[in-house]
Parts: sequence; C-alpha cells; structure tokens
Amino acid sequence: MTLVEMLVAIAIFTVIMIAVSAFEVNVFSYRKIASDSYTTVQDAQTILKTMTKEIRIMSPGGDGSYALQSAATNTLMFFADVNGDGNKELVRYSYIGTSIYRAVTSPSGSPPVYLNSNTSTSTVIVNVRNSTSTPIFEYYDGNYDGNESPLAQPVSMTSVRLIKLNVTLDVDIKQSPMPRTYSTQVTLRNLKDNI
Repeated sequence: MTLVEMLVAIAIFTVIMIAVSAFEVNVFSYRKIASDSYTTVQDAQTILKTMTKEIRIMSPGGDGSYALQSAATNTLMFFADVNGDGNKELVRYSYIGTSIYRAVTSPSGSPPVYLNSNTSTSTVIVNVRNSTSTPIFEYYDGNYDGNESPLAQPVSMTSVRLIKLNVTLDVDIKQSPMPRTYSTQVTLRNLKDNI
C-alpha cells in the first residue's frame, strides 16, 4: 500500500465517521424534540382535565358566598367540593412566572370560615409560556355561541357562564418544538340560567 492509498483510505474512513456521527446527533436531537412535544401534550391534557372538572362543579361557598370569587385573566378563584368531603373548598388558580399554582383553602368552624392557615398550595404545571395576548382564563356570558369576544375586564362575576382555558407550553424556548397552545371550554353547571 502506498502513502497516497493510505491517505485516501483514512480520508474515506473519516468522512464516513463524520456522517455516522452527524446522523446519530440528529437522531438524538429529534428524539428529544419528539419526547418534549409528547410531554407537553400529556401535561396539557392532565392539567386541563383536572381544571375543567373542578371548575365545572363550581357552586356557592359553605358560608353562602357566590360561587365565583375572582375572574381575572391570570387568576381564577371559586368554591367547589374538590376533595369530595361534602364541604366546599375555596380554590385559586394563579399563573405566576412560568407556572400555574393551585391553592385550596378548606373551611373550618360552623358557620364555615375560610382562613389562610387552612390553605395548601401546589404547582400544577411548569413551562407555561402564555403571552399577554393569550390569557389563561377568558370569560363568557350565557349568550356565547362560539363567535363572541370574551367579557371585558373587570368581569361581572354574576354574568359568567362559560370559562375558556388557554395554556401555552414550551419545555425549552431556545429549541424546537415551538410553543403550543392547548384550549378547552368549561360550562359552569351549577350556574346555568338557561334551563
């Protein structure tokens, strides 16, 4: 074997190794993108299902307060029996930073009183990337037919009959996949007035 043949063989081997390495890097990169995308879909389904269930069963508080306590674009506070114990808890969802938090305040005493000392807080979901043009919560009245604009802020609590939830998720804003927005609508069963 001559020196030229040896150099050609090494060059061919090097090109093949670079191509195989680049292929492996792409495979792992695409696998991570697919995994992140799948994770955000699962997270969105889980959180929206939980939030929908709790919002749907909203009803007056144990102290007689109106079911809906706060209706802002990034905060929702309402009464519902979320733990199935027969008592209405005060539930608050808040979007702060890149997370949605859930705070549940259990009543105490008779008549029931909702004290902050009876509040448990948990992080519901992280990597939320909602912009100011995509609020977490949008509110609609009983005339909503799918084409109306949301009620203007500040919302009149007694007008709300449907809440739309929008969650934009992105695991890593510097890499693919691009942020995706997941939405659902919840009709407030116990506040219906069109029966």
